[in-house]
Amino acid sequence: MVRALAHRGPDDEGRFVDEEAGVGLLHRRLSIIDLSPLGHQPMPNEDGSAVLCFNGEIYNFGALRPELEAKGHVFRSRTDSEVLLHGWEEWGEGVLQRVRGMFAFAIWDSRRRLLVLARDPMGIKPLYLWWSASGRLAFASELKAFLGLAGFEARPDLTALSQYLEFSFISDPDRTSLEGVRKLRPGHVLTISFDDVMEGRLPPSRPYFTPPRVVHEETGSNSLDARADRLFETLSEVVGQHLVADVPVGLLLSGGLDSSILAALARRSGPVRTLSMGFAASGLDERPFGRSVAGYLGTSHEEVLIRPEEISAGLEDSSWYVDDLFGDWGVISTMLLYRKCREAGVNVVLVGEGSDEVFGGYPDFVSAGGLEAESLGAFRRGLRLYRWFSGRRWGKELLPLVRLVRELDAESGDAFSTVRLFETRHQLPSNYNMKVDKASMAASVEARVPFLDQRVAEEGFRTPREMLLREGTNKFLLRYMSERHDLLPSETTRRPKVGGSIAATWMEDSPPFRSYARDVVLDPAGMTATLGLRRAMEDYFDRGRQGYRPPSGLSILSMVAWRLLMLNLWARHYLGSGAGRFLIASQAVAAE
Repeated sequence: MVRALAHRGPDDEGRFVDEEAGVGLLHRRLSIIDLSPLGHQPMPNEDGSAVLCFNGEIYNFGALRPELEAKGHVFRSRTDSEVLLHGWEEWGEGVLQRVRGMFAFAIWDSRRRLLVLARDPMGIKPLYLWWSASGRLAFASELKAFLGLAGFEARPDLTALSQYLEFSFISDPDRTSLEGVRKLRPGHVLTISFDDVMEGRLPPSRPYFTPPRVVHEETGSNSLDARADRLFETLSEVVGQHLVADVPVGLLLSGGLDSSILAALARRSGPVRTLSMGFAASGLDERPFGRSVAGYLGTSHEEVLIRPEEISAGLEDSSWYVDDLFGDWGVISTMLLYRKCREAGVNVVLVGEGSDEVFGGYPDFVSAGGLEAESLGAFRRGLRLYRWFSGRRWGKELLPLVRLVRELDAESGDAFSTVRLFETRHQLPSNYNMKVDKASMAASVEARVPFLDQRVAEEGFRTPREMLLREGTNKFLLRYMSERHDLLPSETTRRPKVGGSIAATWMEDSPPFRSYARDVVLDPAGMTATLGLRRAMEDYFDRGRQGYRPPSGLSILSMVAWRLLMLNLWARHYLGSGAGRFLIASQAVAAE
């Protein structure tokens, strides 16, 4: 297990075993704060009664440490890990209400004979669980860690694959690509007692974080200015804490609103190193925008150009890191960018992910924000969401999504909040966060996401729709905050979001990439024919068809092609040549 995850922590390896209790912890360290051996993990407390295995960062550790020292706790290192460990000693599970960060961690408490597993509120860091037939629990930051375990057989989860093919990610927050492996949900804690294990039961996890509801304040404090000022203060504090590291820190700057706000706030704290990415043979090149913002802010700026042949040459090897399937078009190019960051000596990068989901930046938010959307009802709203995410007219996951929308409607109270709950609970942790985590960790780089800090996310959740969508402008509060505090030029603040698919562009316009994709998608040993999609893919690659007219459920064939490309590469790594047998036997994933 520890060898399979070496890329996540190339700097150190540690292991702890309590043979009497039957507990073992393994850790690979990416040294970020206190690079000395004092940061070694698994990390015991003073008397060895509690041991921590921790992935991520606690950003407010500097504020918590003096409080713990005042209570008598003695620190041996400068790490945030030790603050989390002493926090557990002092507050137990209450530490989860105090820390702010991105994390997945395990604590073995030998006095109480408890194993505690927890994941951060927004699901930035992953935590996978496998409960074996013999009553043994294994957990890890990536699925591939389980492949070498005795008794583990890699079989595809058919429901998960169905969701992946239709949505481009696995929408069930518990499921993974592999049968029998589950995820700990974001903002959940799992406490396992020695008795639980002895009796062969895995208790359910419990939520410790619930997104706050929209707050409509009294007149006076409800002004847009007050909201913008509060968000500015929160973001300023959060970005400042995200810059803390004992290794070089950079910022990925697309020149769009989100990354530009982060760069502007970081620049107010001192010199900033920024990097922008361009795509050869593509109309999607963010370098001119990034260059403009970098010049305005006075950052130390670098540009990276990625070519189609780099994508196809590295795609099969890179797909090994995408062990829990998601189909975000940018994962491979982003992985290359992080590798180039590492080569340039940048060990930590700040990125702008999460802003769209929390502050209403996608077209589906605009659709839900219309007054008419409230009268659509759960079915039609679910249908809108389904078509937006799937690129299909219909499929077997449509009705489950409608049922989910009904559940979210009952909790949220309005269509906009329903969409936001779906985005932040399902899409974000299982798709975009995984792109950031797996792409950055593949290059042994730590990516930090300030917009998904709990403090920033709570500001977004509390903000009413009318302050996020106004006169057709999305993320209005963020744009207004930027202008009010003079962070950026107006052309950046007001520039609309640039969407689009680099991979789709290359699949259409780059003959070498299209030829490579065709060979993989139509590989006779792959899953395309098994899924009933061979004819559709031949129509797309060989006859130039973009989709089918009703009543066929397939409407955007380029989306299906990319998902099949990633699925077939994944299957080569994780299932082997017999991958299709399980799908043929069950016929559970219907395509046409």
